[in-house]
Amino acid sequence: MDLEMTEVAFFNGTGNCCSDMGTLFKSELMSRCQLYLPPEAAYNCVAELGELGLAQFVDLNPDVSAFQRQFVGEVKRCEEMERTLRYVETEIVKEKVGIADESETSIPAPAPREMVELEASLTTMENNLREVNINYVALRKNHLELSELKNMLRKTEVFLSENQLNLQELDENTRLLDDASEREKDIEDQAYSSMKFNITGGVIDRARLLAFERMLWRVSKGNVFLKVAEIDEQMEDPGSGDVLNKAVFIIFFQGEALRSRVKKICEGFHASVYPCPDSGVERREMLCGVDTRLSDLSTVLTQTTEHRHRLLVAAAATLRSSYVKVRKMKAVYHVLNMFSQRDGGRVLIGEAWLPTADIPDIRAAVNTGAQTAGATIPPTIEKVHTTEQHPTFNRTNKYTGGFQSLVDAYGVNTYREVNPSVYTIATFPFLFAVMFGDAGHGAIMLTATLWMIIKEKSLESKRNISEIFNIFFGGRYIVFLMSIFSIYTGLIYNDIFSKSFNIFGSHWSSKQMSFVATNSTPLSLGMSYMLDPKDNNSYHSEPYPFGVDPVWQSATNKIGFLNTYKMKISLIFGVIHMSFGVMLSLWNKISKKLYHQIFLEFIPQIVFLLGIFGYLVTMIFIKWVMYGANKADPFSEHCAPNLLITFINMMLMKKADVDIKMDKCHTSLNYEIDMYPGQQELQKMLLLIGVLMVPIMLLGKPLFIMYRRRQARARYDSLRDELLEPQQEEGGPVEEDFGEIMINQGIHTIEYVLGSVSHTASYLRLWALSLAHAQLSEVLWSMVMRIALASFKGYAGAIALYLIFAFWCMLTISILCLMEGLSAFLHTLRLHWVEFQSKFYEGAGYLFMPFSFRESLKQAAEDDKEVLKTIAK
Repeated sequence: MDLEMTEVAFFNGTGNCCSDMGTLFKSELMSRCQLYLPPEAAYNCVAELGELGLAQFVDLNPDVSAFQRQFVGEVKRCEEMERTLRYVETEIVKEKVGIADESETSIPAPAPREMVELEASLTTMENNLREVNINYVALRKNHLELSELKNMLRKTEVFLSENQLNLQELDENTRLLDDASEREKDIEDQAYSSMKFNITGGVIDRARLLAFERMLWRVSKGNVFLKVAEIDEQMEDPGSGDVLNKAVFIIFFQGEALRSRVKKICEGFHASVYPCPDSGVERREMLCGVDTRLSDLSTVLTQTTEHRHRLLVAAAATLRSSYVKVRKMKAVYHVLNMFSQRDGGRVLIGEAWLPTADIPDIRAAVNTGAQTAGATIPPTIEKVHTTEQHPTFNRTNKYTGGFQSLVDAYGVNTYREVNPSVYTIATFPFLFAVMFGDAGHGAIMLTATLWMIIKEKSLESKRNISEIFNIFFGGRYIVFLMSIFSIYTGLIYNDIFSKSFNIFGSHWSSKQMSFVATNSTPLSLGMSYMLDPKDNNSYHSEPYPFGVDPVWQSATNKIGFLNTYKMKISLIFGVIHMSFGVMLSLWNKISKKLYHQIFLEFIPQIVFLLGIFGYLVTMIFIKWVMYGANKADPFSEHCAPNLLITFINMMLMKKADVDIKMDKCHTSLNYEIDMYPGQQELQKMLLLIGVLMVPIMLLGKPLFIMYRRRQARARYDSLRDELLEPQQEEGGPVEEDFGEIMINQGIHTIEYVLGSVSHTASYLRLWALSLAHAQLSEVLWSMVMRIALASFKGYAGAIALYLIFAFWCMLTISILCLMEGLSAFLHTLRLHWVEFQSKFYEGAGYLFMPFSFRESLKQAAEDDKEVLKTIAK
């Protein structure tokens, strides 16, 4: 087992005293325990553990299928009840009835004996609702048919009365489109009739009307007359409730052959055919009867609708509580299926990973469950020794959870490994702010995050309205710290929307600045001026109290001044960050009792890093302290050496070339062109020590492993010689080949050596993105806001300023805050994942996933929302 660090007592987020240092800086101590539960109390005990949410159960029946488990019948009954609730919820959503919300924590898991009562009540609810729905659909279908019949009779009566037709007098010689006077004359002239006209009336969907008419024409070869009239009354489908657009049709034809064809065509186009009496009196009598039936049916429909609504309201009142009960029961039985039986089913045995510090609470919860069930045999929890890798459990709250998620996205920390999320809380927002440093943009981010933090309770239920909003809301505390640090670094840079604040008054004066205006060179308020710190008449030789002097904002040499400053602090922050990562690896090695790696890996790594790149940082501070613009030779600014050239010469072990311009810089000193005496010798010694660390990192660990193996073999051989019959070792751990060890160590050594160079250069992105953000902000101001302030005057200028300011705000939020913020966030994430965590973080663990009702119900609620979206569509 790993060596545990000294334990320190402190209070965790729940207010319980926990004697484990891993709560913040390392993962929790975990224990694998066996639970011996009496069968009559097993359900209650597991339910109490589900409420507690601190036990990750292990399946003791991995080879048994899900259909052969002990409690598969109970699981199926729970799934059936869940299906019933889903059906009821679908009907409630369709009816748009409000569902009462209930606290999940206030509803305990029901006792097993309550399962029958709950199942019976849900079955009764479903049967009643289905019966009402069947009757309701049948009534609506009947109502639809009567409405179609009524419209068909009305349209037919209108058409026949307009043309004064009597169906009993129509024969094959009657011309249906002639005038009535001509038709009466023809009837008098013709005294014979060979065949009467037939009529078929009905209702059809408007979308099928054109194809219906074309089919009638083709089948009858033009020997039918079709009259169509649209129904203005709105109709609904009885089953789905969709709006139906229908039309009445009347077909005139002769012969029985056409009758059968017309009937088949109507059936093929799903047209409803209704009887149409020949005489007008019969039609009017039928219409009166249909109206009476419709009136009675409407009364019955209203009563049925009210009864159905009362059923749904009653179901909605208990829907959420029923969901919680069923899902908790189902979750408990799923866990019980992981248990195994002993002694003929008289005891259930389960195994689970438990936080060591919470075992007393877990024992109390299990005992409470046994007492509730009235068990005579108390449950037992015993620790089990195991060599399996333990799960990783980091206690977090809503503040630290976001930073822990950033680390877990790279890889879950190995059990009892140093947790980098604690240090990420400080370093992540700071490095982000170095790249994003603008107090104005930080204030915008701070306003947005404060709104999300203040309104987090009301926004919690709405966080899934958008995936992007869900991400921002989940990381609101990360953005909160990022915004505060951005305001701080923005004040350090004195950069607020690409402008500066003159808070303490500039330490520069304009006595020697020329502001003479002539006709050819008029005076302009926007004139820039190159600042020279060695000019005593312009500079007071006193540093600005906080941050950068605001006068640099208008200086022509501003970029050159800020570039050197930001580039150097980027290297300083980078080397400090990486060195801290290497120091954290020492903690891992001590906790794992790998003391040989302290001498063979940690010390060579830290010596290599600080001996070369730490020396570069030291040179930066030496240059800042020794040289200055207001100092005389040999410590004036033109005598300061180029650190890049100095570092390159150090790597090449080359002496610096003499610059003619710097001949007089070191004439009064005992050393030549170096910054201090003995510089060349010290640089060579540091480089030599750094190079000597490489073979130690490469060969030290493999040779030590080989030495330990030889010692182990020697002890084994001496023991074997004492035995009467030597036996071969079987089943022991397979030793890794020495060649593979050398290859792996070589890869790690090359990665560290080359990575130290590339990772140090990678921190220059702090300088690059800070410069890019500042320049982009300045360009946006000069290209947008300056136009409004300088080009427009009067009332038109006020309106233009209002519009252009809105446009500038939109670009500032969308480009500088969102896009640039996302870019800085990703670069900061890379610096932590690659440059920082690669020095000590293994990230080969797996998360502790306890059995918790809260998480199960939360996941089920997300599934419910997806189902409701589908129903709503």
